[in-house]
Amino acid sequence: MKKFDISLADSQSVEVAPIKPEEFDLDAYASYAEGLNRTCEKFWNADSGVVVYRRMRVAECFSFGCSDMKRSLELQLGALEKSKLFKADVPNFLEPWYGIGTIASAFGAEYSWPEGNAPVIKPSFSSLDEVLKYQPKPVAETNIGKQTLNMIEYFMEKTKGKIPVSFTDSQSPLNIIANLLPLDQFFIEVLMNPDRVRELFDVLAGLSIDFNKKQAELIGNALVLPGHGFASSAKWKGLGLSDDNAIMISPDDYSVLAAPSVKKVCDPFGGAVFHSCGDWSGWVDAVLNIDGIQMADAAFSPQTDPGATDKLEAFHRFAGTGVVLNARVVGDLKTIEEQVKRLWVPGMKLVVVTYCETPAEQESAYLRIHEICS
Repeated sequence: MKKFDISLADSQSVEVAPIKPEEFDLDAYASYAEGLNRTCEKFWNADSGVVVYRRMRVAECFSFGCSDMKRSLELQLGALEKSKLFKADVPNFLEPWYGIGTIASAFGAEYSWPEGNAPVIKPSFSSLDEVLKYQPKPVAETNIGKQTLNMIEYFMEKTKGKIPVSFTDSQSPLNIIANLLPLDQFFIEVLMNPDRVRELFDVLAGLSIDFNKKQAELIGNALVLPGHGFASSAKWKGLGLSDDNAIMISPDDYSVLAAPSVKKVCDPFGGAVFHSCGDWSGWVDAVLNIDGIQMADAAFSPQTDPGATDKLEAFHRFAGTGVVLNARVVGDLKTIEEQVKRLWVPGMKLVVVTYCETPAEQESAYLRIHEICS
């Protein structure tokens, strides 16, 4: 099995030809997505099963290219068109991605733009007390929030509400803190002032909820869930949150301190959907114990994530829970087959996310995945 390729800017990305909105067949893609959504609905309502999602992620759109909404839309439309060539059960969608500092902007944060990279934010507070004393403004009134909403409006105008669209990249309160406060200082607060940590989590959750309502108003019926890096459908529910810092604290601390704010943010959209990079096999029980959890995402091959878990059997605990496991597997047909065989047990609800290079390879993978999980 191949290792992670550090020479790549994005191990999960694909090359596409950009398509201008006026040259994209909106009705054809809407019909295509509607057909796949029927399969998605059956899967969501079933107790067990598998669907395959060939994700079309354009690296530029999730990096420096997010600064140009017109270019981002053209590239993403190119990805949607290309996706139709690859056999799958779940349709791709548009995402108004504009960095991960959205909620931190409420505390005065602004982006820096390193050449050729995604925008970044450096923490501007030195203590938890400083953060809690700051009076945040609504995200929709910040520069980052305004640009994100403008991007959504542009996407919706150009696609006439016919194409599936997700929220921008939603971060958990635990992740947002890294844009406000140095993590070494935060971890001291986890030990010394857990009640104050929960207080800040509640503030961040409230800001997230308010901004998500703004996004939902603009996207309307085109909204797909859970969004961002997850396989998503208009027939599914739950809001996806990136929660990578979860594995920086113990499972018990996560359940007590962080999980309640995750529930608070996600409940308006049907429940929590969890993502963390790296190996969170030791946090499986904590994730499954999030009240109302709908789905969780992990990487299951070294090519997907340099810290991907090799403890695939730990995820058998998803069987019989009704919680969907979104399994990203970058690799060839052999890799996909090996990992799905290890991962699948009856009673699971599994989304296998593939990144096959050709339609022929994708069709072979699609058929083999369904055969293994039948």
